[in-house]
Amino acid sequence: MLRASNAAEAAGIPSSSLTCEGFLGQAATTSSGLGRPNLPIALVPGHVDTQPIEQLEHHIRTVTVPAVIQNLTARQTDSPVVSEPVPRDIVAAGTFEEINSRFLTEGWSDGLPVVPPTVEKVEAFLAHTKRDPNEVLGVVLPDSREVTVWSLAVNGVMAGCRPEYMPVLVALGQAMADPAYGVEHSGNTPGADTLITINGPLAAELGFNCEQGVLRDGFQANTSVGRFWRLYLRNVAGFIPHETDKATFGNTWRVVLAENEAVLDRIGWPPLSASFGVAAGENAVTISRYTGGNVVTSVFGQEAEHMVDYLADALTKQTGWELVFTIGVAPDTYRPLLVLSPILAETIAASGWSKADLQQALFERARLPASKFENYLGHWTNLVPGRRSLTDFVNMKKAASVFAESTDPERLVPIVTDPSHLLIAVAGDPLRTNAQVFSHNGMLGFPVAHPVDDPTG
Repeated sequence: MLRASNAAEAAGIPSSSLTCEGFLGQAATTSSGLGRPNLPIALVPGHVDTQPIEQLEHHIRTVTVPAVIQNLTARQTDSPVVSEPVPRDIVAAGTFEEINSRFLTEGWSDGLPVVPPTVEKVEAFLAHTKRDPNEVLGVVLPDSREVTVWSLAVNGVMAGCRPEYMPVLVALGQAMADPAYGVEHSGNTPGADTLITINGPLAAELGFNCEQGVLRDGFQANTSVGRFWRLYLRNVAGFIPHETDKATFGNTWRVVLAENEAVLDRIGWPPLSASFGVAAGENAVTISRYTGGNVVTSVFGQEAEHMVDYLADALTKQTGWELVFTIGVAPDTYRPLLVLSPILAETIAASGWSKADLQQALFERARLPASKFENYLGHWTNLVPGRRSLTDFVNMKKAASVFAESTDPERLVPIVTDPSHLLIAVAGDPLRTNAQVFSHNGMLGFPVAHPVDDPTG
């Protein structure tokens, strides 16, 4: 809404954005990021989903409509000019404790101690890339700041990364600025967080853990690069809790998931990054935002056919309101992730199954009753306007025919629209028969992959 209002104001057309009470702070900071801090806003008191109709009508008549009239008829005041530090500006000096106290006060820290980003430390990172420190890799919302090589190095230092991780940080900066990813949605209320996956020989060279405890902190590469992502969202993109970051509950940053390249080579499966255009064997990072995850424990069986039902069941159980990204809000953008431990992937591959075979089998079995799917679309949530059936969506050419093969409300329908939408990665303890599933935030953090620069130049 605010971005539409900004475009109208830039064209000289008065506007007024209706904003629920819980989003007033976010509206103010988002407006500043758009370069128009005084964008006209009309308050809608409370939350529209839980108010009785009479109360909502009263609020609209007495509060919202008068504000809209005022916004459309009054001249807006000029926006103040805000200046920010430029590269190599010294913004603080003092002891380790003093620097951390200042960074915490300014909101530049995630609450944990940071490594003070001295010019000397930043330049040590820049020595590991051939790119110009001032090169702009893109622009990120909500603050509309440029993603520069310099700022990537600064936040890498703060997160506790090693200088040799710099090529990975550059690739992550490119991925964050990729319009297909949608960084502007990073502060939405479900509180999803990004999982970074790394592929290619560089992961092992830099010491990324891909085996036991792969999603646990304690390994510098996995941990510090994961922390870097959240710091960069805060310090450059501009996602600040209680302001532009409106996660209802939220998660913290996730450590980086490194795929087990040796196992992938052995069984002949392509890496996750290959699903998004990066050739197998190339160094790459893949990013995607997930709303949650759960472990699938003790997957039993000596062949693929015995295992697939349990894995499909886990994918289905981990998927709920996210189905609006299969049909509804942003159709065909739901990409749940299944992480298989190596022994599971090897057993499935030994049955003669390719990754595509497994995706097809999961597509056919990860299903739920059509009536339950429809409840997520328009009965239990308000995410899809109106109470339309899956058959309605098919008839309107907004869903594939597989969702209306009969009119039986208990018929089973898939959770995605194509087998390739079920993403699969291989990592974790080589000798444990466990898996992990992640439900995906759809277009609000769509998966993208970017190659990592050759660290030798």
